[in-house]
Amino acid sequence: CYVARERFSRAGGGGASDERRCTMTTLGKKLGILGGGNMASAIVRGLLVGGLVAPSELTVSDVLPARREALERDHGITTTADNGVVVRASDVVLIAVKPQVVPALLAEVGGALGPDKLLVSIAAGIGTGTLAAGVRGGTRIVRAMPNVGAAALAAATAIVQGPAATAGDLGLARRIFEAVGRVVEVEEKLIDAVTGLSGSGPAYVALFVEALADGGVRVGLPRDQALKLALQTVLGTAEVLVATGEHPARLRDQVTSPCGTTIAGLAELERGAVRHAVMAAVEAATRRAGELGRRTD
Repeated sequence: CYVARERFSRAGGGGASDERRCTMTTLGKKLGILGGGNMASAIVRGLLVGGLVAPSELTVSDVLPARREALERDHGITTTADNGVVVRASDVVLIAVKPQVVPALLAEVGGALGPDKLLVSIAAGIGTGTLAAGVRGGTRIVRAMPNVGAAALAAATAIVQGPAATAGDLGLARRIFEAVGRVVEVEEKLIDAVTGLSGSGPAYVALFVEALADGGVRVGLPRDQALKLALQTVLGTAEVLVATGEHPARLRDQVTSPCGTTIAGLAELERGAVRHAVMAAVEAATRRAGELGRRTD
């Protein structure tokens, strides 16, 4: 058992403490993370709060002392500047560094990986073939693409079964990333589409929230109230859709009355080709992800 305490900042108020006592760990593996940045920190937090691992089962490496100190202080885990220490101590090794760092990282620790290790990478643009070429044969590989929602334990993550990985390995990766949100399994050829949709998607949603709040200001609402209402409207709509599993069009129809306010607003959105613009944005981001991936690989 262990105690995990988390504090979350909520709109319109202070922090809310989330305390879970005597949570039995369920992952059953020692997990090492190479790279201690924001995404790694979010994954650590999700795993601890969810009770999948204990602090003693987590080791994180990072070149920056300040990051290591923050991880130790906030989560009570072991950190090190030595990537090799992490690999040797872990059953599951998660690569969480910038894509341009991956080749040097694999050259450093690739020989310590092998059939007894599961390698999971969240490095954007680095294919499973490139990962396999940089490690010992038989290393089980899973590729994952989480998004910025991990910071609030609300990520959208796609996972890909790579060389030598088993269905059990994929299931283990799913459990890791479900600790920070929702997970889908995709073929690797679709990973650029995932990037274009959920990887870049938070920026599209942020732009919509900003525009929604601007609309409120335009019709007389104070800025802070308009933004608070816009944020809660987007959040509440998403939660309803997740909870009910209904198609978005059905919810749209439920709030759209004949000759009412909503249909008047929807008509303007259609006139501005908002639907087409969003679809085109996903397509453009997908193309760009493919271009960047070819450069990286």
